[in-house]
Amino acid sequence: MFEVVALWRARAKAQRLGLIVIAILGWLVFGPQTASAAPNWTLDSAASVLTYQSVKKNTIVETNKIRNITGTLSSDGDAKISFDLNSVDTGVDLRNVRMRFLFFETFKYPAAELTTKVDPAAFADLPAKRRIKAILPFRLSLHGVEKDLEASVVVTMISDTQVSVASEAPVAVHVEDFGLLPNVDKLQQAANVTNIVPTASVSFDFVFVAEGSKPAAVQTIAASAADVGPVATDAAKPNFSDEECLNRFAVLSRTGAIYFRPASARLDAKSRPLLAEVEGVVGKCPTLSVEVAGYTDSDGSPEANKALSERRAQAVADALIADGVQRHQISATGYGEERPVAANDTPKNKALNRRIEFSATKLAN
Repeated sequence: MFEVVALWRARAKAQRLGLIVIAILGWLVFGPQTASAAPNWTLDSAASVLTYQSVKKNTIVETNKIRNITGTLSSDGDAKISFDLNSVDTGVDLRNVRMRFLFFETFKYPAAELTTKVDPAAFADLPAKRRIKAILPFRLSLHGVEKDLEASVVVTMISDTQVSVASEAPVAVHVEDFGLLPNVDKLQQAANVTNIVPTASVSFDFVFVAEGSKPAAVQTIAASAADVGPVATDAAKPNFSDEECLNRFAVLSRTGAIYFRPASARLDAKSRPLLAEVEGVVGKCPTLSVEVAGYTDSDGSPEANKALSERRAQAVADALIADGVQRHQISATGYGEERPVAANDTPKNKALNRRIEFSATKLAN
């Protein structure tokens, strides 16, 4: 009996999976073209959008967007959509940087990816119905973790060469499933807010265009909305404004992603991604001088802690200079156990006090 029920459930799930073909691939098989001439599909990044809502202080809802989205869908049913997490858009540069460096940790995980597999040989009635609801199982890769989820979608045949796949209801993404719960704490501390709900509600509208066609109608509509379509990320900017520089140094200082061997000033190789990010920011802030500041917890004597913090700060400065940062832009200072950010009463708080910070001032003429 159990085997029969399991088989029935497996067949039902396969049928739900096939519904997505109506929207994206059904036309390829049963539309004006033959299967042998079926083209591939490309996501129209100017017309597609993904938003996610988060809640802070239990009641305040904020809506953010991922602006740079790319994707493909093969005639064999292999779909892949990539999200550039460095293009997160909250409407405020400082919040963008916090989301990138503290929450998503884009210096290690710059992109998220959605993949799914559909059967191109199912369902023939999309050209007649034009709009279908379906359940879409997919795999989400985020922050180095993969998880299987599903979405209730509305699939619309915009034209013979354009198909929209949009969420009918938001998809709940639990941050704990992707190892992001500690990063919620970092956001709360950086923004001085409480009770960020550890679940995001994600909505999307992905427009796919048949290979070789021109999505003029959809792109014209999308182009009129400033919050839709690709944006330039930090990598494309020649230099940052002073405010952008200060925002980035302040947030990079809170990542806790520079590591040393215990009681040593030897940099761990795990520090490399963040150091590369810092190097990039310093290079785009040519009018500023950057101080690398080292701090310790209160274990040991104040004199020993100050000496250790000085060696660690200098090790970071030397690593940045070795990678091409101008020597005149970098200085190193050790403050030992001074200026703690938490009481030295628990292992967690002591770890917060063992840190490297970056601050910037105008270069002297």
